[in-house]
Amino acid sequence: MSADQDTPTRVETSPGPLQPPVVIIGGGLAGLACALEIANGGGLPLVLEGSDRIGGRVRTDEVEGFLLDRGFQVLLEAYPEARRLLDYRSLQLQRFYPGARIRVEGAFHGVADPDREFLDALRSVTSPIGSLADKLRVARLRRELKRASPHEVLHGPSRSAGEELDRLGFSSRMVDRFFRPFFGGILLDRELDVPARLLRFYFQMFSLAPASVPARGMEEIPRQLAHRLGEERIQTGVPVRRIRDGGVELESGEVVEASAVVVATEGPEATRLLGSRLPDPGSRGTTTLYFGLDAAPIREPMLLLNGETGDDGPVNHMAFMDRVSPHYAPEGRSLAAVNVLDAQLPPELLNDPGMDPAPKLLPPVRDQLVSWFGSEAASWRLIRSYRIPHAHPLQTPESFDPPERPSRVGPGVWVAGDHRDNASINGAMASGRRAAMEILGEGPS
Repeated sequence: MSADQDTPTRVETSPGPLQPPVVIIGGGLAGLACALEIANGGGLPLVLEGSDRIGGRVRTDEVEGFLLDRGFQVLLEAYPEARRLLDYRSLQLQRFYPGARIRVEGAFHGVADPDREFLDALRSVTSPIGSLADKLRVARLRRELKRASPHEVLHGPSRSAGEELDRLGFSSRMVDRFFRPFFGGILLDRELDVPARLLRFYFQMFSLAPASVPARGMEEIPRQLAHRLGEERIQTGVPVRRIRDGGVELESGEVVEASAVVVATEGPEATRLLGSRLPDPGSRGTTTLYFGLDAAPIREPMLLLNGETGDDGPVNHMAFMDRVSPHYAPEGRSLAAVNVLDAQLPPELLNDPGMDPAPKLLPPVRDQLVSWFGSEAASWRLIRSYRIPHAHPLQTPESFDPPERPSRVGPGVWVAGDHRDNASINGAMASGRRAAMEILGEGPS
């Protein structure tokens, strides 16, 4: 582990006083974080995962020697819950360049973190991304957020991200060319109707520490948590039909007794299980297309953003993942991860989440990539595409107040997931910890 990390929470082996077990429905990050907290507090957790393996939305498929995360994902190393729970060293984190290249006026222009890449940041002063005054405002915002705690940031005034940027005095050019593609890609909303608190939180996390991925894919994160929990406390391939008094009923008809039940699934599934006790929080979706190619056209582990304000194409952002970690592609090959937000999807894809997105998206995406990188992009081979209807919960300034929604939804029943905190890896883990601490009687913190 890095020197500035806390020691990961250790799981005790004693089953503890809670009998029967605390049943946690869902083996994603929220469920695993909840189970670890229960176990470390002396309880006996049992994680029931309906799919064939743990991870939830944080999973990685190996296809033809390529590692394909299920959607474009990164770990922000400053996340407080990640620092508390994860052993960064064993994940072999591979870092993105602290900046980005933004496509505007028919060319790519660089922006860089002045604290980590001072010379590159100095060169970007004259770039057409925004005015010098805009770049000074960015520096001022960074200084302000680096002095604040994450709690203070998430509990700030309630307004939209767009309203916040206007309040801070950023020009429309800076908003359109930087904030919409960058934070639109993170928050899955280029309109910036998301809570300003989330924009400030993410900006703080990027300012404090690098963005990275585990060397062998994002699924290494839930795998690490599951390993510490112990395979005997996790069952996969066991979908839950319903919650009942004193336990849960599986789709097989089997009843599993429980001293408490935690629903740690994504929002729509949580609503199915809990009914009127938890209205559907709504969803923001995204689509990722992965292409194999002979060699990436850039050397750096760089995020590429579409800052064009016209109809340049559906791609919002992309990266060549083998430039971040060489394990993402076979030797001598490169992997492009290309992301399209729901706002750019044709209506038929929005109306049918199960439809293969490639036939509709591939022609305009390929045209855009050719305009960016030249005719060689026409030969890039599509490996796989992922349509993720529920990539983030739908969080608005109104629904995000308060920033942490209640964990307990009824006698003996709790809920966890990023829809209870914030749309991030950190929010998912934090929600699991809050539910566990309430069950253990320690109260939320």
